[in-house]
Amino acid sequence: MEQIAYDNPEIPLNVPQGFPSLNTSVDKNKPTKYGVELGERLFHEKKFSGNNTISCASCHNQSSAFADNNVQAVGIYGRVGLRNTPPIQNLAFMKFYNWDGNKLTLENQPLVPIITHEEMNSSILEVIGKISAEPEYKDLFRKAFGDENISADRIYRSIAQYEYTLFSVNSKYDKVKRNEGETFTESEARGYQIFQQKCAGCHSTELFTDQSFRNVGFPLNPSTEEAGRARVTGIPADFMRFRVPSLRNAEYTAPYGSFGQFPTLRAVLDYFDDGVLEADNLDPILKENGNRIPMTEQEKDAIIAFIKTLSDHHFVGR
Repeated sequence: MEQIAYDNPEIPLNVPQGFPSLNTSVDKNKPTKYGVELGERLFHEKKFSGNNTISCASCHNQSSAFADNNVQAVGIYGRVGLRNTPPIQNLAFMKFYNWDGNKLTLENQPLVPIITHEEMNSSILEVIGKISAEPEYKDLFRKAFGDENISADRIYRSIAQYEYTLFSVNSKYDKVKRNEGETFTESEARGYQIFQQKCAGCHSTELFTDQSFRNVGFPLNPSTEEAGRARVTGIPADFMRFRVPSLRNAEYTAPYGSFGQFPTLRAVLDYFDDGVLEADNLDPILKENGNRIPMTEQEKDAIIAFIKTLSDHHFVGR
């Protein structure tokens, strides 16, 4: 392995108690002081798009837990994408990325929006050409990697390093679990209890997702391009299965669903209560319960009160 002989210290990723282990890719691309600084700068760089108007941060806004609150992502020239923008948090723990899990490492992810017609509509060579003209970037690449060479691999690695540092672990829920002087209200405590009975089968672990792919009978995307996980695997049983989203910071990431089918958390719970779409590969948890998750109105209130304890005000900067 290449020896790092320049002043660029590693940034330790302190994994909180109870969290799963880090993605194996993190070991091969550990965040460093200048790698993260460069990655953050590139994350906000609008020259990534063909007409210099769209950056990663255009759709991944910190105050919305790095989502964007649009029904579907809006890219260059106002073009609307296929899916809802997923939040970016705790990605260092994830085994799959994107709604259909088509990427297994963060380092392979940035090229997708760069070349996608509805997102940045550019090419990595065009991006390299634009940023190579700026002395500031030459300096940052030298500090991060030891010389001024600006390559696709280095761009992807530094963006991933920045994203690896985006830990959301300081919500009210976390402080209650760590005995840091916070306590649940009666409604939040009741919501937590109901959540464990009715929701934690999918939204498990400290990430509040089991990282599985499931068809939960949500309304179907009218686009013929959409097939969920089956777009990646080609397996009919994966049709309209999507990665279970984390519920951390869900208060900030409306609308919900793979293409923003639900405007509010209440709308999601109402839908589960009323009954979901039938499908051959509908998740067994729903099939065994008559295609629904029955909840009273009071239970829905309590569950939402609990989900709001997963909001990390420090992480979103509000």
